[in-house]
Amino acid sequence: MDGSRGNLEDEFYAEYREDTKCTGRPGRMDIVGGTIAKSGMRSEADGVKRLGNIVDLRSDTVTRPTGEMRRAMAEAEVGDDVYGEDPTVNRLEKRAAEIFDKQAALFVPTGCMGNLIAIKVWTHHGDEVICDERSHVNLYELASMSAIAGCMPRIARGVDGILSWKLIEAAIRPKIYYDSQTALISIENTHNMAGGTVHPTASVDEICGHAHEAKLKVHMDGARIFNAAAALGESVAQMTRKVDSVMFCLSKGLGAPVGSMIVGSHAFIERARIYRKMFGGGMRQAGVIAAAGLIALEKSPARLHVDHENARHLAEGVARLPGLKIDPANVRSNIVIFDCEGTGMTAVELCDVLREKGIWALDTEVYSVRFVTHCDVHRAGIERALAVLAEVLAEPRTARA
Repeated sequence: MDGSRGNLEDEFYAEYREDTKCTGRPGRMDIVGGTIAKSGMRSEADGVKRLGNIVDLRSDTVTRPTGEMRRAMAEAEVGDDVYGEDPTVNRLEKRAAEIFDKQAALFVPTGCMGNLIAIKVWTHHGDEVICDERSHVNLYELASMSAIAGCMPRIARGVDGILSWKLIEAAIRPKIYYDSQTALISIENTHNMAGGTVHPTASVDEICGHAHEAKLKVHMDGARIFNAAAALGESVAQMTRKVDSVMFCLSKGLGAPVGSMIVGSHAFIERARIYRKMFGGGMRQAGVIAAAGLIALEKSPARLHVDHENARHLAEGVARLPGLKIDPANVRSNIVIFDCEGTGMTAVELCDVLREKGIWALDTEVYSVRFVTHCDVHRAGIERALAVLAEVLAEPRTARA
């Protein structure tokens, strides 16, 4: 490394530390040993002791591929997907379209890219996208709808993240030449920051009916749509039959190591393929990862009810602990978000203490902590998380300082 590059990197890291005030919180980005690393994923060499019995409840993105997935990846039949010649990718796309009863599908590297592609297809620069104020497309996708697609979010305040046509209608811009125009409605199902709440299908159908009458498109950010389907006891095809496009993740509840899908009409996917390439998502022998996605798509939905049962059990246990607030009846899927203000600790402080004891969680607001259940955490892990949480809350406040 030459001296000038070293100086630039030193300046970057110094500025990063100053801007972010890195504290080593679970799920946060920290500078470790001259590289950017994810908190909670560092080795002993980085100065953080790895515990042998960690219960990682930060997200359902942390799962490891199964042995069956690894074998399928090793043996995958591949080709150049940019040329449309990867047979495993083609099978995955065909199967995804069939399951959603849509005309076509496209394999993309990430859910963020999938949502961005859909927004780009359905909008023009200067348009607005109606979405819930705490939606993923608004909060956690680096303002890509503005920076890349040239759109602005038009915020509606859903009830527990759930939008109704009445709320959406109030946010639609009038057809006046000096106003930016509404082009798209984005619905998140399940809703992450609202605690995994589920959009009723009748409500989605009503939104789509009115939106289409108003010549608006509807996109569903269905990162966890299969969790929503498990909660409702419905098929994803039934739940999304009227929406214009859907993005869903293979790498969340379904347990694949990487990848997401977008589904819709042939015309939508033809344009989406162009933007995937433009945004850097054109992959070559992608069948290696699509093979794991196929297994996740075919086999994982059938076990999601287990994650939901574990989440409800976790929520019921949390509700019995002093200083914590949650209504277990509101836990519909695999996300558990509780209030910890009554403990005298902030969410960051509580997550830090839990992490030291091998329970990894995520702070979402000043006093809100999130647990997410998934296929790599079984009932025994849930019980351990509750036991450690109870132990932490029983400690005198001075002992924790």
